[in-house]
Amino acid sequence: MNNFQNKSFHELLSPQHLPNFLQGQDLLPVALFDLDGVLIDTEPSYSAFWRGIGEDYFPENPNFASEIKGCSLVQIIDKYFAEDPDAVAEIKHRLEEHEETMTFPEINGAFDFVRALRSHGVKTAVVTSSNQDKMRQLYRAMPWLPELFDHIFTAECVMHSKPAPDCYLSAAQYFDVPAAQCMVFEDSVNGLLAARRAGARVYGVCGSLSVEEITPLCDVVVDKF
Repeated sequence: MNNFQNKSFHELLSPQHLPNFLQGQDLLPVALFDLDGVLIDTEPSYSAFWRGIGEDYFPENPNFASEIKGCSLVQIIDKYFAEDPDAVAEIKHRLEEHEETMTFPEINGAFDFVRALRSHGVKTAVVTSSNQDKMRQLYRAMPWLPELFDHIFTAECVMHSKPAPDCYLSAAQYFDVPAAQCMVFEDSVNGLLAARRAGARVYGVCGSLSVEEITPLCDVVVDKF
Protein backbone atom coordinates (compact mmCIF):
# COMPACT_ATOMS: atom_id res chain seq x y z
CA MET A 1 0.00 0.00 0.00
CA ASN A 2 2.98 2.31 0.28
CA ASN A 3 2.82 2.68 -3.51
CA PHE A 4 -0.06 5.12 -3.01
CA GLN A 5 1.79 7.59 -0.83
CA ASN A 6 3.00 9.92 -3.59
CA LYS A 7 0.30 9.41 -6.20
CA SER A 8 -2.67 11.63 -6.83
CA PHE A 9 -6.12 10.63 -8.02
CA HIS A 10 -5.60 12.13 -11.46
CA GLU A 11 -2.58 9.84 -11.94
CA LEU A 12 -4.56 6.72 -11.05
CA LEU A 13 -8.15 7.19 -12.17
CA SER A 14 -9.25 7.60 -15.75
CA PRO A 15 -10.75 11.04 -16.52
CA GLN A 16 -14.32 9.73 -16.72
CA HIS A 17 -14.00 8.46 -13.12
CA LEU A 18 -12.40 11.60 -11.69
CA PRO A 19 -14.91 13.80 -9.85
CA ASN A 20 -14.01 17.46 -9.53
CA PHE A 21 -13.61 17.20 -5.76
CA LEU A 22 -10.64 14.84 -6.20
CA GLN A 23 -8.58 17.01 -8.51
CA GLY A 24 -5.09 17.27 -7.08
CA GLN A 25 -5.85 15.07 -4.07
CA ASP A 26 -3.27 12.54 -2.90
CA LEU A 27 -4.57 8.99 -3.00
CA LEU A 28 -4.84 7.25 0.36
CA PRO A 29 -4.86 3.44 0.60
CA VAL A 30 -8.26 3.01 2.30
CA ALA A 31 -11.68 4.50 1.54
CA LEU A 32 -14.44 4.18 4.15
CA PHE A 33 -18.04 4.93 3.22
CA ASP A 34 -21.06 5.66 5.32
CA LEU A 35 -24.12 3.94 3.86
CA ASP A 36 -27.36 5.93 4.06
CA GLY A 37 -27.07 9.26 2.29
CA VAL A 38 -23.65 8.43 0.82
CA LEU A 39 -24.12 5.17 -1.11
CA ILE A 40 -27.90 4.70 -1.00
CA ASP A 41 -30.56 7.39 -1.01
CA THR A 42 -32.64 6.20 1.92
CA GLU A 43 -32.55 9.42 3.92
CA PRO A 44 -35.98 10.66 2.71
CA SER A 45 -37.56 7.33 3.64
CA TYR A 46 -35.98 7.21 7.09
CA SER A 47 -36.69 10.88 7.72
CA ALA A 48 -40.38 10.26 7.02
CA PHE A 49 -40.38 7.23 9.33
CA TRP A 50 -38.75 9.06 12.23
CA ARG A 51 -40.93 12.12 11.71
CA GLY A 52 -43.88 9.82 12.28
CA ILE A 53 -42.30 8.46 15.45
CA GLY A 54 -41.58 11.98 16.62
CA GLU A 55 -45.17 13.07 15.99
CA ASP A 56 -46.48 10.11 17.97
CA TYR A 57 -44.11 10.28 20.94
CA PHE A 58 -42.70 13.83 20.99
CA PRO A 59 -45.29 16.09 19.35
CA GLU A 60 -43.73 19.07 21.14
CA ASN A 61 -40.42 18.51 19.30
CA PRO A 62 -40.73 19.04 15.54
CA ASN A 63 -36.96 18.50 15.12
CA PHE A 64 -36.87 14.95 16.47
CA ALA A 65 -36.15 13.33 13.07
CA SER A 66 -33.22 15.64 12.37
CA GLU A 67 -31.83 15.27 15.88
CA ILE A 68 -31.46 11.49 15.58
CA LYS A 69 -29.99 11.50 12.06
CA GLY A 70 -26.82 9.42 11.96
CA CYS A 71 -27.59 7.70 15.27
CA SER A 72 -27.87 3.95 15.62
CA LEU A 73 -31.14 2.40 16.76
CA VAL A 74 -29.49 1.53 20.08
CA GLN A 75 -28.51 5.16 20.60
CA ILE A 76 -32.03 6.38 19.82
CA ILE A 77 -33.60 3.88 22.21
CA ASP A 78 -31.11 4.60 24.99
CA LYS A 79 -31.58 8.36 24.73
CA TYR A 80 -35.31 8.64 24.17
CA PHE A 81 -37.08 5.40 25.11
CA ALA A 82 -34.96 3.66 27.77
CA GLU A 83 -37.77 3.86 30.35
CA ASP A 84 -40.55 2.75 27.99
CA PRO A 85 -40.20 -0.92 26.93
CA ASP A 86 -43.61 -0.88 25.25
CA ALA A 87 -42.53 2.01 23.05
CA VAL A 88 -39.29 0.20 22.22
CA ALA A 89 -41.18 -2.90 21.10
CA GLU A 90 -43.60 -0.83 19.06
CA ILE A 91 -40.84 1.19 17.34
CA LYS A 92 -38.79 -1.90 16.52
CA HIS A 93 -41.88 -3.54 15.01
CA ARG A 94 -42.73 -0.47 12.94
CA LEU A 95 -39.13 -0.10 11.79
CA GLU A 96 -38.95 -3.75 10.76
CA GLU A 97 -42.13 -3.37 8.71
CA HIS A 98 -40.81 -0.17 7.17
CA GLU A 99 -37.50 -1.71 6.12
CA GLU A 100 -39.22 -4.77 4.66
CA THR A 101 -41.05 -2.61 2.15
CA MET A 102 -38.64 0.28 1.55
CA THR A 103 -36.50 0.62 -1.55
CA PHE A 104 -32.77 1.33 -1.68
CA PRO A 105 -32.05 3.77 -4.54
CA GLU A 106 -28.38 4.20 -5.37
CA ILE A 107 -26.75 7.60 -4.95
CA ASN A 108 -25.88 8.63 -8.49
CA GLY A 109 -22.28 7.70 -9.32
CA ALA A 110 -21.39 6.43 -5.84
CA PHE A 111 -20.88 2.76 -6.66
CA ASP A 112 -19.04 3.57 -9.90
CA PHE A 113 -16.70 5.67 -7.80
CA VAL A 114 -16.14 2.75 -5.40
CA ARG A 115 -15.40 0.44 -8.33
CA ALA A 116 -12.92 2.93 -9.77
CA LEU A 117 -11.04 3.13 -6.47
CA ARG A 118 -10.97 -0.65 -6.15
CA SER A 119 -9.68 -1.07 -9.70
CA HIS A 120 -6.57 0.80 -8.59
CA GLY A 121 -6.02 -1.19 -5.42
CA VAL A 122 -7.71 1.06 -2.87
CA LYS A 123 -9.27 -0.94 -0.03
CA THR A 124 -12.91 -0.10 0.55
CA ALA A 125 -15.36 -0.64 3.41
CA VAL A 126 -18.81 0.38 4.52
CA VAL A 127 -18.95 1.86 8.03
CA THR A 128 -22.59 2.21 9.01
CA SER A 129 -24.74 2.69 12.10
CA SER A 130 -27.26 0.29 10.53
CA ASN A 131 -27.69 -3.08 12.22
CA GLN A 132 -27.52 -6.55 10.71
CA ASP A 133 -31.31 -6.83 10.37
CA LYS A 134 -31.40 -3.79 8.11
CA MET A 135 -28.37 -5.02 6.17
CA ARG A 136 -30.09 -8.34 5.42
CA GLN A 137 -32.91 -6.38 3.79
CA LEU A 138 -30.36 -4.43 1.78
CA TYR A 139 -28.52 -7.56 0.64
CA ARG A 140 -31.77 -8.97 -0.68
CA ALA A 141 -32.18 -5.87 -2.81
CA MET A 142 -28.47 -5.62 -3.71
CA PRO A 143 -26.96 -9.11 -3.50
CA TRP A 144 -23.80 -7.86 -5.23
CA LEU A 145 -23.03 -5.23 -2.58
CA PRO A 146 -20.88 -7.31 -0.17
CA GLU A 147 -18.55 -8.25 -3.03
CA LEU A 148 -17.90 -4.58 -3.75
CA PHE A 149 -16.26 -3.97 -0.37
CA ASP A 150 -13.42 -5.58 1.52
CA HIS A 151 -15.44 -5.38 4.71
CA ILE A 152 -18.76 -4.08 6.01
CA PHE A 153 -18.82 -2.69 9.55
CA THR A 154 -22.27 -2.44 11.18
CA ALA A 155 -23.60 -1.09 14.46
CA GLU A 156 -22.82 -4.38 16.17
CA CYS A 157 -19.08 -3.99 15.50
CA VAL A 158 -18.40 -1.26 18.09
CA MET A 159 -19.43 -0.37 21.63
CA HIS A 160 -19.78 3.36 20.93
CA SER A 161 -21.53 4.55 17.78
CA LYS A 162 -20.98 7.78 15.86
CA PRO A 163 -20.13 10.55 16.78
CA ALA A 164 -17.59 8.54 18.77
CA PRO A 165 -14.60 7.75 16.53
CA ASP A 166 -14.57 4.05 17.43
CA CYS A 167 -16.03 2.76 14.16
CA TYR A 168 -13.44 4.51 12.02
CA LEU A 169 -10.56 3.68 14.33
CA SER A 170 -11.64 0.01 14.20
CA ALA A 171 -11.86 0.11 10.43
CA ALA A 172 -8.37 1.61 10.15
CA GLN A 173 -7.05 -1.07 12.50
CA TYR A 174 -8.71 -3.77 10.38
CA PHE A 175 -6.75 -2.55 7.34
CA ASP A 176 -3.58 -2.11 9.41
CA VAL A 177 -3.20 1.58 8.63
CA PRO A 178 -3.44 4.71 10.79
CA ALA A 179 -6.74 6.56 10.51
CA ALA A 180 -4.87 9.43 8.84
CA GLN A 181 -4.36 7.09 5.87
CA CYS A 182 -8.12 6.65 5.40
CA MET A 183 -10.52 8.67 3.28
CA VAL A 184 -13.94 8.84 4.92
CA PHE A 185 -17.11 9.77 3.04
CA GLU A 186 -19.90 10.95 5.34
CA ASP A 187 -23.07 13.04 5.14
CA SER A 188 -24.38 13.40 8.71
CA VAL A 189 -23.13 15.58 11.55
CA ASN A 190 -22.54 12.55 13.77
CA GLY A 191 -20.64 10.72 11.03
CA LEU A 192 -18.52 13.71 10.11
CA LEU A 193 -17.63 14.28 13.76
CA ALA A 194 -16.70 10.61 14.16
CA ALA A 195 -14.40 10.71 11.14
CA ARG A 196 -12.75 13.95 12.20
CA ARG A 197 -12.21 12.72 15.76
CA ALA A 198 -10.60 9.58 14.37
CA GLY A 199 -8.10 11.71 12.45
CA ALA A 200 -9.14 10.59 8.97
CA ARG A 201 -9.34 12.73 5.86
CA VAL A 202 -13.00 13.69 5.81
CA TYR A 203 -15.11 14.13 2.68
CA GLY A 204 -18.49 15.71 3.40
CA VAL A 205 -21.16 14.48 1.00
CA CYS A 206 -23.88 17.09 0.47
CA GLY A 207 -27.43 15.84 0.84
CA SER A 208 -29.41 16.52 3.96
CA LEU A 209 -26.80 19.12 4.98
CA SER A 210 -26.12 22.24 2.94
CA VAL A 211 -22.67 23.26 1.75
CA GLU A 212 -22.61 25.91 4.48
CA GLU A 213 -23.45 23.38 7.17
CA ILE A 214 -21.09 20.68 5.99
CA THR A 215 -17.99 22.76 5.17
CA PRO A 216 -16.78 23.34 8.76
CA LEU A 217 -17.07 19.61 9.50
CA CYS A 218 -14.93 18.20 6.69
CA ASP A 219 -11.73 18.62 4.71
CA VAL A 220 -13.34 18.39 1.27
CA VAL A 221 -16.95 19.03 0.23
CA VAL A 222 -18.46 16.50 -2.20
CA ASP A 223 -21.39 17.93 -4.15
CA LYS A 224 -21.67 14.82 -6.35
CA PHE A 225 -19.67 11.73 -7.27
